[in-house]
Amino acid sequence: MRTLILLALAGLGAQLVDGSLGMAYGVTSTTLLLAVGTNPAAASATVHLAEIGTTLASGAAHWRFGNVDWPVVAKIGIPGAVGAFAGATFLSGLSTDLAKPVMALLLLGLGLYVLLRFTFLGLPEGNLGKPLRKRFLGPLGLVAGFLDATGGGGWGPVGTPAVLAGGRLEPRKVIGSIDTSEFLVAVAASLGFLVGLGSEGVDAAWAAALLIGGLIAAPLAAWLVRHVPPRILGSAVGGLIVLTNIRTLVRSDWIGAGDAAQWTVYGVVYVLWAAALAHSFRAHRRLSSAAGSGAAEPAADTADTRHSGTAATRSEPAGR
Repeated sequence: MRTLILLALAGLGAQLVDGSLGMAYGVTSTTLLLAVGTNPAAASATVHLAEIGTTLASGAAHWRFGNVDWPVVAKIGIPGAVGAFAGATFLSGLSTDLAKPVMALLLLGLGLYVLLRFTFLGLPEGNLGKPLRKRFLGPLGLVAGFLDATGGGGWGPVGTPAVLAGGRLEPRKVIGSIDTSEFLVAVAASLGFLVGLGSEGVDAAWAAALLIGGLIAAPLAAWLVRHVPPRILGSAVGGLIVLTNIRTLVRSDWIGAGDAAQWTVYGVVYVLWAAALAHSFRAHRRLSSAAGSGAAEPAADTADTRHSGTAATRSEPAGR
């Protein structure tokens, strides 16, 4: 029972992050299952089974708050399902240890771009409103779905920053669309694991605990992403991507940093991330104040004009 409660709390926290930032449910939950001794394939299968429910609830909540672009969901979700089924069926037993540092390095570069772009320049508006093409979303969904199934997570960390970096869709809709399309990925991956593994190693009670926590958090996360300013949200997402992938790199065989070095790196990243969020917050407040002043000025000008006009009218008879 203690384990189930901890899993439910982990599911709640993971879904709160995933639903508001578009990533981390699978990574967080799979990491916890691996920590208690579950083998990688069974951990990924258990998490994807829970994600069928959490992604459905998250998608419904995001749709309710207007965070979903349905054409994007279809263009990325269907290829993602194909990739997830292939990864779960044929490659669930293959170690991804060698591939993780390479992918982490690529994602780190993309995360830095998103973090710096939103922190210093705000929401990319040059392409905002332009349609996202199938030739971009299709391959992206295929790769992200494949990695999600074989690595126990990856749909959000791959899909969210890639779509954000294009600047064609505002952050809340990127997150809502990625979260909603993940339902297709979770169903396909679960079917693939069922074909490849059967029910071996999959703990239905653990999946239910993760699901319950996720269901509680889904509506709150969807509300949160609608009300957080895009500039701040972009900095938060970028920082999370950077932190997650730096953690993967420093613990990989490529670097193999000791505990002291790892925590020093994490401390530096946390400080820089906090500074970026503070800068984004101040910039947002400054722009909001400027917009408010700009809206007030015409009213003041109108009032002055009316006052001057009234005075001129009243003074005309004396002049005559």
